[in-house]
Amino acid sequence: MTKDATPAFLLESIRTVAAGQSVIAPSATFDLLARFAGGDRVPDLDAIASLSVREREVFLLMAKGLSNGEIAADSWIEETTVKSHVGAILAKLGLRSRVQVVAFAWEHGLVSGSAGRPGAAAPRG
Repeated sequence: MTKDATPAFLLESIRTVAAGQSVIAPSATFDLLARFAGGDRVPDLDAIASLSVREREVFLLMAKGLSNGEIAADSWIEETTVKSHVGAILAKLGLRSRVQVVAFAWEHGLVSGSAGRPGAAAPRG
């Protein structure tokens, strides 16, 4: 857990741990992957080809560890819309959690270095 975790994330984390699973904040996962990532990776854009343009944008922001509220503010959409996109992204990519989104993005070279850190300027395209 990080000290800036939202109440919703804390509550969901408690439920997850109570169910016998572990939890790690997406931003902490990002830092962990950044520490162990090495070399230049070529982005595998085919990995997210099934996503709509907006879903790709939300996917990349999720992969950087942004919360739903932060994604909504950055994308100028409602938080409920972000939640809908998150559900669609997880379903389309066969992932179960935001942490898996971070790992998936790293494995496919879709985020890297400081451009992927929450709050850092990232290239748009």
